[in-house]
Amino acid sequence: MKKIFLLTVAVAITAAGFAQWSPSKDKIRTKWAEEINPEKVWQEYPRPIMERTDWKNLNGLWEYAILPVGSPEPSQYAGKILVPFAVESNLSGVQKTVGKANELWYRRTFTVPAAWKGKSVLLHFGAVDWKTEVFVNDVKIGAHTGGYTPFSFDVSPYLSGNGEQKLTVKVWDPTTDGYQPRGKQTNNPEGIFYTAVTGIWQTVWLEPVARKHIASVLATPDVDARRLQYSVDVAGAALGDVVEITVKDGATKVSSAKFAAGQTGYLSIPDAKLWSPDSPFLYDVEINLYENGKLADKVKSYAAMRKISIAKDRDGILRMQLNNKDLFHYGPLDQGWWPDGLYTAPCDEALLYDVQKTKDFGFNMIRKHVKVEPARWYLHCDRVGILVWQDMPSGGEGPHWQMHQFFDGKEAVRAPESESNFRNEWREVMDLLKPYPSVVVWVPFNEAWGQFKTQEIAQWTKTYDPSRLVNPASGGNHYPDAGDILDLHNYPPPAMYLFNSKKVNVLGEYGGIGLALEGHLWQPDKNWGYIKLKNEKEVTDEYVKYAEILKSYVKRGFSGAVYTQTTDVEGEVNGLMTYDRKKIKVEEARIKKINTEVIESMGAK
Repeated sequence: MKKIFLLTVAVAITAAGFAQWSPSKDKIRTKWAEEINPEKVWQEYPRPIMERTDWKNLNGLWEYAILPVGSPEPSQYAGKILVPFAVESNLSGVQKTVGKANELWYRRTFTVPAAWKGKSVLLHFGAVDWKTEVFVNDVKIGAHTGGYTPFSFDVSPYLSGNGEQKLTVKVWDPTTDGYQPRGKQTNNPEGIFYTAVTGIWQTVWLEPVARKHIASVLATPDVDARRLQYSVDVAGAALGDVVEITVKDGATKVSSAKFAAGQTGYLSIPDAKLWSPDSPFLYDVEINLYENGKLADKVKSYAAMRKISIAKDRDGILRMQLNNKDLFHYGPLDQGWWPDGLYTAPCDEALLYDVQKTKDFGFNMIRKHVKVEPARWYLHCDRVGILVWQDMPSGGEGPHWQMHQFFDGKEAVRAPESESNFRNEWREVMDLLKPYPSVVVWVPFNEAWGQFKTQEIAQWTKTYDPSRLVNPASGGNHYPDAGDILDLHNYPPPAMYLFNSKKVNVLGEYGGIGLALEGHLWQPDKNWGYIKLKNEKEVTDEYVKYAEILKSYVKRGFSGAVYTQTTDVEGEVNGLMTYDRKKIKVEEARIKKINTEVIESMGAK
């Protein structure tokens, strides 16, 4: 009888959760969204590059309210919202607009496991868009500005007793009316711009750590010297603290080293297994921190041996190289939007699906377009074997900027607070992604959207991370000496209308072949592509035609290309897949064959 009672209680609790949350029915959804359980949403460990075994997930149903800017916390909230889905999304269960005149409030309670007694408790946010204030037991404990990067606070001093703790979060996001990086978000979705995303959109979680603990890890491979360089940041470090790193290939120990906290460690990797799209090998890494000879903290990580560089081929054309060998980078423009979750995929399986399908199509690269994904997306790229060109989310077209015509060499002039914010957010994006080996190219600007001080920003980016290439302005205003790459855009067919012999030359966007499939459309009308065709065969024929043109340009100097795009997005129907990921819109075998030919064409003389 006891087992029956417990089962009944569990079913009742789950049913209560579903009763408080229901996605709207007026939009298309992915298959994963149709199976979602609000009690078990996004349960995977959110920081794969530095993993601890003990943590607590705070995703699920929270209370929410939307109030005018400056209002105090409400005594009564409006209802339930499913975290980590943005309030405008279907899966949030709310699907409401916030706007610059309002602030979004969240509230929930949590308890700290008894086993964590004596530990510091860190409260982590994967990403919240855009300005965030956090309160624990009605005490403001911190704030963060930025919509794409993680942040955390030590909440230990603010906990009250052993019972329930109150957590409140307030968010303001003006979207189009602000200068902040926002990518394709807009207050008025239309054409190539999409629904705004406000508030929490990645996992929220708790983690116990020792007072002295590992705060971050960064492995930088040196293929030529056959070693890994490690930087480990230790919170509360003191003289005598020691970091030990062990690199493994399965159960086999490859290398180990000890070094004082604050020093750079070097680990020899003899007979290294190199990471590439064809062989995405990852080494397992264990990192231990010792205080007075005793283990104070430990984390699991991983690393890869790979090198991204440029060199002239035998015809004198600068080419991108991976591990000192020429490699043509070819992949889709991937915007990372979902009809049900907007910025947030319904689940980790869905997040992986897009990466795996890209590989299945025969591509070896993804350009992550004006968006930053959760860390697990980059884990999937590392494991599957996909190179990543990482854009900085664009923004700033608003009253805080003075815009100039670019033909006279002038650029946009940002207000001081806008420029400072851009620099801070770009640095945080790079800090987040530098540990992931799949990321090989940084793209600060796209098509002159908010482009400013291009040479300075490109040089700073290169100095901050000299281990990767810098594409200063994809399809934007080009400066002969800025960055490593000249990037052209042309729709719909490929074209080469500029060439810089001192840079790598790429076609950063082309294609956009449209096919609207009834039953899989975000909206019944106003759907568009650069050209619109009638069926999968026509789309594939046109794609192959463009690929054949591209092959001729590869031999003349292109070293990479990006096809628009992975999926349909809202009113755009130019994806290789529908927005709901339920239909492949091309003949996959033919696409894979021609993509392989394009990649291999750089080596054919």
